[in-house]
Amino acid sequence: MTRDHVWGQIEQLLGGATREVLLVAPFIKKETFQAALAAVPDSVGRIQCVTRWSVAEVAAGVSDPEIADLAEADGRVDISLCHNLHAKLYAADDRCLVGSANLTGKATGRVPAPNIELLIEAELAHPEVRRILDDIDLVAVPGTVELARQIREQAELVRADEDAPQMLVIGESETRARWLPETRNPERLYRVYNGRHRNIASDVLAGVLRDLVHMDIPPGMSEQDFGAEVLDRLRSLPEVRTLAENGALNLDDAKKTLIDGGLHTPDQAQRAVETIAKWLSYFDEVYLVPVGPWEIRQGREIR
Repeated sequence: MTRDHVWGQIEQLLGGATREVLLVAPFIKKETFQAALAAVPDSVGRIQCVTRWSVAEVAAGVSDPEIADLAEADGRVDISLCHNLHAKLYAADDRCLVGSANLTGKATGRVPAPNIELLIEAELAHPEVRRILDDIDLVAVPGTVELARQIREQAELVRADEDAPQMLVIGESETRARWLPETRNPERLYRVYNGRHRNIASDVLAGVLRDLVHMDIPPGMSEQDFGAEVLDRLRSLPEVRTLAENGALNLDDAKKTLIDGGLHTPDQAQRAVETIAKWLSYFDEVYLVPVGPWEIRQGREIR
């Protein structure tokens, strides 16, 4: 078997297309994407591509959002983004290949020292293939050139940040890095998420981006949906679970928990709980009451 056996399978499949092509892979590199487009006959009028772009993964170099520029230049390609995508599938008309290979040089064997990958022929009408495609249709958002450039810009800012979290491939690890909200201005999160950060100081922007990388929120969300995603991540923090369970969160108790964990000084713990309180006040329906130490309570304050 040759080094580029997997690429040979993909190239042969795409070269036999007559009507439409479907490319589904979490990680797609620009050079391999361009080669795939070149393999599709000019007579094919529609090419669908489903992938995922996250700031952390683009910063880590595993995916190139610049494929959006190639798609626009080709004129036949529509890109959709599915944030929790892990399936790999390549289809031409009614035939497809399914397996482990992303559309990258290492996965397809187009570079030295390739991965060990597998692609198996299947029918596009196979029930499991249809199930995956239906699941994608429910959550996919357009992968536009504008969004691609926004993701790249944020990825480069993260790469330049010495304090940025370790670049883990999202979805490949069962555990997330320990995170507590950093930025003191949660109202900036959605602005930066949407690429609107021109008037934010660089040190402040770096903190906002670190929060966004840790939360790993899918791109293209409305402000309301974005807020719901942030709140879900806040409520998953051990320090905040008490609020959901008991309807109240004592900030001194949360501070003590952080100090007892050994990773925070009293001053750091104080700042951390104050920041959590700011985020909860912005994204949740809570209010602060002085009961000796301050306490956050669920719901609206009755006046």
